[in-house]
Amino acid sequence: MKTVARWSQIPEFEDEKEEAAFWSDHALDPRLMNSAIQRQTVRESTTITLRFDPQMLSRIKRLARHRYLNYQSMIKQWLSERLEEEVAKQNSRAPEKGQD
Repeated sequence: MKTVARWSQIPEFEDEKEEAAFWSDHALDPRLMNSAIQRQTVRESTTITLRFDPQMLSRIKRLARHRYLNYQSMIKQWLSERLEEEVAKQNSRAPEKGQD
């Protein structure tokens, strides 16, 4: 079996039969496959710093422990829920197009 090490080694096929014949005795080099996987260029999240009153943070941590959650995850969940509420409110207040 022949190994395809570069994308340029794969020809243009006239039909599926020709393509099947090619792949019956060729295989992609695993390194070529790994290089084809798109790597995320942007981090999934951004780190920020928030300052909390110590008593408030203590209460948040206690509540998170009671819910078996990490306190940071719980805060993110709260912010996400509130953001959705605010966006929904804003969208419901926006005038519909064509109604002035």
